[in-house]
Amino acid sequence: MSLAQRIQQHFDESNAVKQAAHVAMAVAIETAARAMATALRAGGKVMACGNGGSAADSQHFAAELLNRFECERPPLAAIALTTDTSTLTSIANDYSFAQVFAKQVAALGRPGDVLLAISTSGNSSNVMVAIDAAHARGVRVVALTGRGGGKIAAQLQPDDIHLCVPADRTARIQEVHLLTIHCLCDGIDSLILGENQ
Repeated sequence: MSLAQRIQQHFDESNAVKQAAHVAMAVAIETAARAMATALRAGGKVMACGNGGSAADSQHFAAELLNRFECERPPLAAIALTTDTSTLTSIANDYSFAQVFAKQVAALGRPGDVLLAISTSGNSSNVMVAIDAAHARGVRVVALTGRGGGKIAAQLQPDDIHLCVPADRTARIQEVHLLTIHCLCDGIDSLILGENQ
């Protein structure tokens, strides 16, 4: 297979997974956007966490809410739990890496807040512990996963929202995660500013 053919294959696979994800996830994405907008309008916040590329997605999402997505609006309360190296390393050093997000959720989370828990595999142990911490604090969870949801799928409570990409390949899952994040940002803005914006 030539390099050009490999590139074409990536585009074709990405398009196919995105179309399948739209069918499988659109209703849940709308539900998640409504839950986040409700929390933000009530004075709550959205926290986000994940590892590696999912950490970058957490930061991307928080930045779009705190600053702006595609239109002017007041800043929205969002925080990526992946950015404070002093906090992350002190927790990992004093306790364990599994606690790096959970301790932040326990400290910052309030009933009515939302946690966006991102895990491509659905099996990230520190994300799972953060979900437990969110449940203990009355924080609703939106889980963004792939590969059938992994262990996280079984961990979610009835009021939580599961956004599971119908794919197994990491790159394809991550591509849909980014699109989903943009859909959430757009949905939140339309709900807060008015759906005709």
